[in-house]
Amino acid sequence: MTRTFRYAALAALGAALTGSLTGCVSNEKYQAQKLAHDALVEQLADAQRDASTARAEADAYKNQLTMLGSNGNSKDAMLVNLQQQNGDLQRQLEELNRQYESAVNKVGTGQVLPPALTNVLEQFAQQYPDLVDFDATKGIVKFKSDLTFAPGSAQVTPQAKQAIARFAQILNSPSASGYELMVAGHTDDTKVVSQATIAAGHKDNWYLSAHRAISVGAELQRSNVNPARLAVTGYADQHPIAGNTSEGGKAQNRRVEVIILPTTVRSNPVAPAVAASPTKAAPVRKLSKDGPVGGQTQTQIDRSSVTK
Repeated sequence: MTRTFRYAALAALGAALTGSLTGCVSNEKYQAQKLAHDALVEQLADAQRDASTARAEADAYKNQLTMLGSNGNSKDAMLVNLQQQNGDLQRQLEELNRQYESAVNKVGTGQVLPPALTNVLEQFAQQYPDLVDFDATKGIVKFKSDLTFAPGSAQVTPQAKQAIARFAQILNSPSASGYELMVAGHTDDTKVVSQATIAAGHKDNWYLSAHRAISVGAELQRSNVNPARLAVTGYADQHPIAGNTSEGGKAQNRRVEVIILPTTVRSNPVAPAVAASPTKAAPVRKLSKDGPVGGQTQTQIDRSSVTK
């Protein structure tokens, strides 16, 4: 029975009952018919509510289908946009790799930095001999990870923060303030196995090296180094400077390098023997959607898995 027919039948029956009540009937029959009439009226109201609900559900389904149909083009556009973003990130990574290889292979090509700046950086390394190495032939300041960070952590130690603050003063000096900087994290080849380290977000050596580089870059920014000068990347164990067959070699490989690039913020060549003058900052490079790693705690890992 259709809803329309049922409504009509209920209405007709209600009218008939109402009409019959006008005749001469006993009080008992009258009460019985009135109860029946009231029940039918209630059923009619329920049926109307059901019909209204059904219509609302039908309209909702219709709207959902319409939206799904109209969103097809939007999803295609989002996919294209994500592909473009991935391509941009890949090009940025390739450029970072090119800059890194260019900087670390400049041995024998002449003076990398002005002599005055080189002298200051050598004095800086002598001030923190256990923490810092300076390679004057390549313009690289190396922070040793075993003293810059707690084991398995990317949180900079108080001693390292003090050294980085002094380093930032040098980088902001007139003889260095125009240079671009690359902060590169490195590890040894021992895999990350500590659950505490993994839980802190350092899932493997790639994460750990990148997060440590980000932390050093963040400390430089806190000491007023212009973020437009900074590029940050992590190389895991892919660029060792010593063999990983001994503890001494592994310790050398665990490092964060700050490479003073032979380019200014505007990417103009810097004359080898002339100090660069400050230049207008370029737009900040957006190399990471998350920014500096936060919420990290110092963790201790099993010595059998070797210090990272």
